[in-house]
Amino acid sequence: MRIFGETLRALLSHWRRHPVQFFSVLTGLWLATGLLTGVQALNSQARDSYARASQLIGGEPQASLGAPGGGTFPQQWFIDLRRAGWPVSPVLQGRVTLKGHEEQRLQLMGIEPVSLPAGAAVAGQAQAIEQVVGFFSPPGSTWISPQTLQALSLHEGDRPQNLAGVALPPLQVQDDMAPGVLLVDIGFAQQILGLPEQLSRLLLPKDFTAPLPEPYKGQLQLKRASEENNLTRLTESFHLNLDALGVLSFVVGLFIVHAAIGLALEQRRGLLRTLRACGVSARMLIACLAVELGGLALIGGVAGLVSGYLLAGVLLPDVAASLRGLYGAEVAGQLSLSLSWWFSGIGLSLIGALLAGTNSLLRAARLPLLALADPQAWHQAHARWLRRQGWVAALTGVIALLALIFGDSLVSGFVLTAALLIGAALALPVLLSALLSLVSLRSRSVLGQWFVADCRQQLPALSLALMALLLAMAANIGAGSMTAGFRQTFSDWLEQRLTAELYLNPQNPAQARELHSWLDQQPQLAAVLPNWQVSIQLQGWPTDLSGIIDHPTYSQHWPLLEALGDTPWERLAKDDAVMLSEQLARRLHVQLGDHLTLPTPTGPWSPRIVGIYADYGNPKGHILVNINHLLRGWPHLAPSRFNLRIEPGAIPAFVTALQARFALDDSRIVDQARLKGWSTQVFERTFAATAALNSLTLCVAGVALFISLLTQSQSRLGQLAPLWALGVTRRHLMLLNLGQTWLLAILTLVLALPLGIALAWCLDTVINVQAFGWRLPLRVFPWQLLQLMGLALVATLLASAWPLYRLYRTQPADLLRTFAHED
Repeated sequence: MRIFGETLRALLSHWRRHPVQFFSVLTGLWLATGLLTGVQALNSQARDSYARASQLIGGEPQASLGAPGGGTFPQQWFIDLRRAGWPVSPVLQGRVTLKGHEEQRLQLMGIEPVSLPAGAAVAGQAQAIEQVVGFFSPPGSTWISPQTLQALSLHEGDRPQNLAGVALPPLQVQDDMAPGVLLVDIGFAQQILGLPEQLSRLLLPKDFTAPLPEPYKGQLQLKRASEENNLTRLTESFHLNLDALGVLSFVVGLFIVHAAIGLALEQRRGLLRTLRACGVSARMLIACLAVELGGLALIGGVAGLVSGYLLAGVLLPDVAASLRGLYGAEVAGQLSLSLSWWFSGIGLSLIGALLAGTNSLLRAARLPLLALADPQAWHQAHARWLRRQGWVAALTGVIALLALIFGDSLVSGFVLTAALLIGAALALPVLLSALLSLVSLRSRSVLGQWFVADCRQQLPALSLALMALLLAMAANIGAGSMTAGFRQTFSDWLEQRLTAELYLNPQNPAQARELHSWLDQQPQLAAVLPNWQVSIQLQGWPTDLSGIIDHPTYSQHWPLLEALGDTPWERLAKDDAVMLSEQLARRLHVQLGDHLTLPTPTGPWSPRIVGIYADYGNPKGHILVNINHLLRGWPHLAPSRFNLRIEPGAIPAFVTALQARFALDDSRIVDQARLKGWSTQVFERTFAATAALNSLTLCVAGVALFISLLTQSQSRLGQLAPLWALGVTRRHLMLLNLGQTWLLAILTLVLALPLGIALAWCLDTVINVQAFGWRLPLRVFPWQLLQLMGLALVATLLASAWPLYRLYRTQPADLLRTFAHED
């Protein structure tokens, strides 16, 4: 044990003499752990919110009855079904905005706790009879999560009012409540939402089976527990993409650790030889190095966890807004992480240190004893390793090709992307060495030959930093091109699809029918385009079936990706036909001309597919059908939305008359500009986290290059001193070093361009298709590429500035000292 302790002390003394290397290892582990745990914290917070939402009522998935179009229906139906022996429990759900908190719309849910299915829990726990009585007895209670209460700056017992001036029951905190949700008794909910004697759905025990009474067939739709929208399933791809970015940042951070550990071992060659000569076994030496590495990993892991927590707190608002806009998922605005997250972060740091240091440890263990202190032996070992690295790069290229040809899933898409990036990174040192060899053949001057030869000699120390730069640049180019291309495609698509000047959403079917009749009589409207909607399940996936009338607006402004024949809109109006979204067609593996079987209350319906269209941003499936065909299956269906064509100048007077006639608040009347602004805002916030992680990855690569240049700056004096002795000035030496760094960086950036474009193609045509169902056209933006190249060169200049300044300030005595031990 004493030998172990003395050996460990001797190894640790290196860090006292080289503090920069010590901090480089810690920085790498800190950044790698911080970025990955930050992403994990975001995903963990979101998934915890999904779990709370699913456990809000019942404690387990429930069956339910609801209107086919998703609107409200009369409370009398609940009474009639209870009298018929159906164990239904009413629910009313809607959006509410509180006075003084207009920027935050909350979800209000009203329930009747007495009639809930047997054994059902509320907010994740069974309630005592006293709590149930207090819940619905005046003044009642409004259950709210602690995070939502804090976000609203309210206190328990407060009675906030909605915009209509109706006060909510006193607020009461429940720890297991879902964020962004207010739970009250259904009687209070009807008053607050302004929907007297209206319900949203009826809950049933999950194992209840009985035919729906005849009067309600077509009026109500039964959804089994397995058919309910599963937020975890819908948002899986979103979180998987965040995980991929986090892993990429983790890998780039580990390059810093790998480079620093490798350099430290190389500088300790003499110490390792001495320890072995003194009788320390190779096994004990490796054990001491592993313990040293584990200690560094613990320190870096703790710092990374703290940074990851802070990073997640900064990105959480954008991620929460994206999930709310895309999927309707409410995520708590404040982090609340379990103890397992903290321990997993420490574990990640230890695993990362092991991955980063294993190669260097094995190289030290396998070198012969007398070769440990021989620099040429290390260079020969690196040359052998470089050859093996080239073969591994070729193997990963083959894996990427196989994943491209035979893969048909999101996992295979990530295998393709990972193999492409890893293969390119491993091939970089091989390619740089080959390119420098070609350049050396054309060099005529002695100094030029030294310049190129010294560049090749620096490759072992700088290769990992350059690989990190390559990956960071490729990720920025790929993700940047995909995001910019998606933004342009999305904007063009919005301009075509959002043609109506005004959009109306009625409160319930009765109001929809009355509104339809009134709108048809308004002379200022150029067109009234009602939209009927039914929610169905196709192969277990939630799908919206939309009915439209035959009108030129659709054929003129609804772009189709594929169409059957020259007149698809005429076929949709007259034939037994449907059009469907691109993502649904891919998910169902159908194409033009196929017959699609749709479930209806009157039996299966098998129309023909005559068109496929883009539906960006919609996680659900979408089908377009003529209203005459839709009403054959759902004859009692009422319009769920009205798209109105009207002159923009006539909108204010029309809205005033509309609100005077119908009780429609501003949230149910949306103009085109507001809708486009909201859609664009959701888009921008969706990619805010991606842009932030990409920028951080590029910063990590810059740090890796800085640390590599700084840690080798002292050891470079041995190569530079002979040139100085031959008359080359220190200023000239500094410029030569800067030229070498820029040469390697520029070659790396040139190789990063095709890799980044290839990555953008993978994201557009493979990852997006498998994750979301839509395929984007590949768009390359030269100005964006030039900006990224310039930013990378600036990062390279900044990374090399301090080492170059130290070289410039090096005293002649320091340069002469390198010859002190030469005979």
